[in-house]
Amino acid sequence: MKMSLHKIWLIVRSEYWRRVRSTAFILATLLVPFGFILVAAAPAALGYLAQQSSTKTVAVVDQTGRLADSLAAASDAQLIFRPVDRPPDSVRAAVRAGTYDGYLLLSDSVFTGQGGATYYSTQGGALTDQLQIEDRVDRVVRQQRLRAADATKSVLAILQSDTNVKTRTLREDGAGADHTLAYTIIGYAMAFVIYFAVFVYGQYVMQGVIEEKSNRVVEIIVSSVRPFELLMGKVLGIGAMGLTQMVVWAALVMGGLAGAAPLIALFLDPSSLGVAPDASSQAMAEAAGLSIPTIPFDLIIWFILFFLGGFLLYASLFAAVGSAVEQQQDAQNLLLPVMTPLILPILFLTFILESPDATISVVLSLIPFFSPILMMLRAAITTVPVWEMAAAFGLLAATFLGMIWLAGRIYRVGILSYGKTPSLREIARWVTYR
Repeated sequence: MKMSLHKIWLIVRSEYWRRVRSTAFILATLLVPFGFILVAAAPAALGYLAQQSSTKTVAVVDQTGRLADSLAAASDAQLIFRPVDRPPDSVRAAVRAGTYDGYLLLSDSVFTGQGGATYYSTQGGALTDQLQIEDRVDRVVRQQRLRAADATKSVLAILQSDTNVKTRTLREDGAGADHTLAYTIIGYAMAFVIYFAVFVYGQYVMQGVIEEKSNRVVEIIVSSVRPFELLMGKVLGIGAMGLTQMVVWAALVMGGLAGAAPLIALFLDPSSLGVAPDASSQAMAEAAGLSIPTIPFDLIIWFILFFLGGFLLYASLFAAVGSAVEQQQDAQNLLLPVMTPLILPILFLTFILESPDATISVVLSLIPFFSPILMMLRAAITTVPVWEMAAAFGLLAATFLGMIWLAGRIYRVGILSYGKTPSLREIARWVTYR
């Protein structure tokens, strides 16, 4: 009996339309991108609001007699330094009474490096406040040390000035803006999208198989189609659903980011960016490094291919696990061989980012169980030869064919097996059954 492509197509269509028409799918597709944006933006927004709404007043007990006025001059709307000529015990009581948020004790040996500065407060203070206090004390002490060493004003100005280093990418038509950070973020995003998509949609496949088996629906279905056809149709149908969701999410996120950069540029100071006061928001966004780079079309194509390849590879294994059990909790003991090669690539992400062209990075990104995540990360942050991309995808496709055959052998026995949860050794024996 030969495999029927028509029956596989019917199962693919059924699985796809049944899921994409569900309310849960529609809500998840529309709301998840906004949830991610909210989670990413909320901490920064709340931190900004907290910084704008809070003012810290710090009393300065200056035992050197030379730093208090300089610190007072370094005050701003969020952090105010108030020199006080009182003993530390009196200032400590004022802090406890709420007159000051804290006090800064500058020892008389701070210039020699033998002593330092100590900040006292009743609640310890926020991390941002502590860093700002440390930064301003460090700058004031450095300036006083330079003046004590007879440094001229020109030398002080040189030491206080910063050099703005811009990076540019060489192209055939000249030099363009460097988007290393942006492409690194894109590569990270692609890697984690594939990781979570494979994990989540693979779970969908496993849960669907378990539900059909526990409801005995599969016994009716296999009377009309072969188990392998059912497995293939289910995997491809859920894979198409996942790809649809990925495309919608990508369109929503890219549209949101395209509008966010000019909006953020409205709050930037043109003079600090070195652009004209009447510069457009797009020019300010580019000067601030907020412009979104154009994602190469071939990178998008490779992302789709590796997403599908990775999903099909792991979904077939999730389906095999689901066919061997009758309840979700019974599958946990059998998931370790499936989850281990899926989790391992996450451990290599940092090394790949630091050395994307190293021999180890190339070898790891060619391994079929790792390539959907690691190869996409490399492709986003460096120029990967086409032959490496093609070789990685070829190995991935070949491994999928081998795994879908292996999973099909397990699936045909597992979906009609009830009772005790089989061990890994018993599942291995199912492969040889005729």
